[in-house]
Amino acid sequence: MTLRARVSLVCGLAVFVALFAAALVVYLAANRDLHNQLDNSLVSTASNAPDFAKKLKLQAIETGTPSPDGVLVVGDTVLQFVSFDEVKQTAQPTVLGPSSGLGPLTNEDVEVAHGGQSPYFSSMTYQGRPYRMYTASWLQPDGLVRVARPESAAIVLLERLALILAALILGGTLAVALGARLLAGRVLRPVQALTETVEHVTATQDLALDLQGRVDMHGRDEIARLARSFAAMMATLDDAVQTQRRLVADASHELRTPLTSLTTNLELLAEEGGLADPQAPALLGSAREQSGELRALINDLVDLARYGQAETHREDVRLDLLADAVLQRAAKRAPRTRFETHLDECFVHADPDAIERAIGNLVDNAVKWSPPDGVVTVTVTADDQEVAVSVADEGAGIPPDDLPHIFDRFYRSPAARSKPGSGLGLSIVRQIADNHAGRVLAHPTPAGTEMRLILPLGPVP
Repeated sequence: MTLRARVSLVCGLAVFVALFAAALVVYLAANRDLHNQLDNSLVSTASNAPDFAKKLKLQAIETGTPSPDGVLVVGDTVLQFVSFDEVKQTAQPTVLGPSSGLGPLTNEDVEVAHGGQSPYFSSMTYQGRPYRMYTASWLQPDGLVRVARPESAAIVLLERLALILAALILGGTLAVALGARLLAGRVLRPVQALTETVEHVTATQDLALDLQGRVDMHGRDEIARLARSFAAMMATLDDAVQTQRRLVADASHELRTPLTSLTTNLELLAEEGGLADPQAPALLGSAREQSGELRALINDLVDLARYGQAETHREDVRLDLLADAVLQRAAKRAPRTRFETHLDECFVHADPDAIERAIGNLVDNAVKWSPPDGVVTVTVTADDQEVAVSVADEGAGIPPDDLPHIFDRFYRSPAARSKPGSGLGLSIVRQIADNHAGRVLAHPTPAGTEMRLILPLGPVP
């Protein structure tokens, strides 16, 4: 079922329920009013019972035959006068006399005639038609008057009213449902355009599709907000896809060189007499070196993908202790490098493995560029809002042309191509910083280069 059909169905159903409830109230009110009018007319006729009794006597005198049941018919009104002095008591407790024109007389009628019970209304059948009857005491002692009128007029009016109300309910429901369907097509036109855009993107994989001109993105309603969110999502997804493509292209390029060299060395060793060749040890060493580069590159790619995830395990950690642990391992790998530290105690809410890897990459980069017996200075500081890890070396510095690109993936300056590495170390640092809402900076110093990893201040346990 389409959204337009759902809107029209819901609107029609809501109007149907509202009209049905209103019609039910009108019908019940009309039914009550009509019966009240009929009851009031019966009471009014009964109050004029003496006049009708005189008319009944005159009719008996004129015809010479009195009515055996005391029944007088005036138009559509039927009156019956009963005197209990003339009624023969029977043994049946509920019937005091024979069936008359307006039905048998009961004990309740006796109580009304004697004043022991109030007048009452009842429904009965007279000459095959439904009648409404009012029973009250008459002026003479032990007298009773019963007035009846047909209910057919009220029933006919109620039936007509029911037909009119049913027609109004059905007509109103259909009209509203049709109007809602037509109006929904106009209101939901931006949704349809957005749906067609999504289908187009699904079919063509064109994430750079511009939504301007297709959907109004400048309004304040939910459709405009949805369009802006969808456009932002597509832009983010397009950036992610382009980044992934560049990563695959750069990784394939970086992997091709060591694989080619490794394959060539293995082919030379596989030739006849290759292991006996004087250059075999050098070939083996080169193959081992290339395999180490491949292993390092694959590890960096795995780490880059891992630390690029938005959801990571985070906890409150001592940043100074993480930096100290990194420096202890670095001192074992680079015994000729001297490390100086200024580590202030501070906490950060972050992934401890990721932050340790970022600090380790900064320290390894500083060691790689430091001269023999150089000094690498590591500083951990904190203020009211941020914590920072600074790593400074005494190397040759970074050329101004290379400074904007040193955190890019697989970027290696001409001076760095002769040194080991994959060009992913600093890009991993930036990925970790971005994932923690931080940043990483690099700037030259008089003695070399300083790199700073800046993170938001975490809560103190």
